[in-house]
Amino acid sequence: MSSILQELSGQQAWEEFLAYRLKKGRFNWHGFEEADSYVASKAFAAIAGKLLAGESPGIPEKHLVNKMGTGRKRVVYSYPPESQRALKLIAHLLYKYDHTLPRNCYSFRRGLTAQKAVLRLIRQVGDSPFWAYKLDIHDYFNSISVPLLLPVLKETLSDDETLYGFFREMLSDDRALFDGAIIRESKGVMAGTPTAPFLADLYLSEVDRHFAAAGEPYARYSDDMILFARTCEELQGHIETLKDFLAKYRLQPNPSKERIYFPGEPFDFLGFKCLGRRIDIADSSKRKMKDRIRRRARALNRWRSINGIEPARAMKALINSFNRKFFEGDDPHDLTWSRWFFPIINSTGGLKEIDRCLQRNLRYLATGRHNKANYRVRYKDLKALGYKSLVHEYYIYMSRKTLNLQLP
Repeated sequence: MSSILQELSGQQAWEEFLAYRLKKGRFNWHGFEEADSYVASKAFAAIAGKLLAGESPGIPEKHLVNKMGTGRKRVVYSYPPESQRALKLIAHLLYKYDHTLPRNCYSFRRGLTAQKAVLRLIRQVGDSPFWAYKLDIHDYFNSISVPLLLPVLKETLSDDETLYGFFREMLSDDRALFDGAIIRESKGVMAGTPTAPFLADLYLSEVDRHFAAAGEPYARYSDDMILFARTCEELQGHIETLKDFLAKYRLQPNPSKERIYFPGEPFDFLGFKCLGRRIDIADSSKRKMKDRIRRRARALNRWRSINGIEPARAMKALINSFNRKFFEGDDPHDLTWSRWFFPIINSTGGLKEIDRCLQRNLRYLATGRHNKANYRVRYKDLKALGYKSLVHEYYIYMSRKTLNLQLP
């Protein structure tokens, strides 16, 4: 059987990957033309040959990027462009091993989405009096122990020793570029690299299998985990088992994100708030978005005041910014809010809160103050500048969804 690394040398694998990404909407026109030219000219041959010959993909560069909704930074890594392209194809081809992962792990998998995780939990829990425990693992991707991962990876890739050898060398190399210098550090599976999601799913597959066998509702999405039990005593037992697993795999829970839910209390998971059959936007997700709106509005108000900009121009800039965030998205890899939340939620309470926050801050930009006089700016004035209500767009989405279900 040929290795995945050998497939990197063949044009067919690259063309199929290109077609898959195009079908999924992962390209703008310029990006597609560049990728198509890369494949047509067989520019991949050089990096494919190097990797198959056992050469390193290079030294990854370490970046500190803003963590969305907070003032904190997170660490991500990226390889040189040629290696990054090859790693993307390797990550695509690694889906041949997807069947080895338990079905209660939902992250970065075809056909098993975060939305399906939430819906499955709702079906399993329903209105029954379950206790629940949720946790988040601190800096998961970069905290994974490579010595503990390698035996699991070797077993999974038992039919592809060449690929396993490639991963062993890549993950064991402790070098990174940072601020123009080579540093040495533990990097785990390197958040930001294309193969990190598969490796992160694989690392805790023993935990997923354990809770699948236990028969209680449980789900994991990368570093976010939630489990349920019918009694407090059972839940405490599950929590102890889970923490034993995390200690075994040298991982630390994020204490600020640990939470126990009592029977009858709504639980949060992956940005959704669930109670019985009702699904809304989680309070933490609403808070982060409203904070983001307020920060952006304050920045635009300073810009308006310093440069003598017309209020309507600042208002339109705020509208355009959040129309992209909610409905369009600058990066085709990113899920917009509407793509993430609309297919699942059946309550508009959270959407209404965010609508009110955005409208309030748009009116603030009209005067530079928060006061009742701002309401002289009418709703139709906001719409004339391009404002879209989340609630209104949600009902349009639901109408189209209903119509599509009715069509033969």
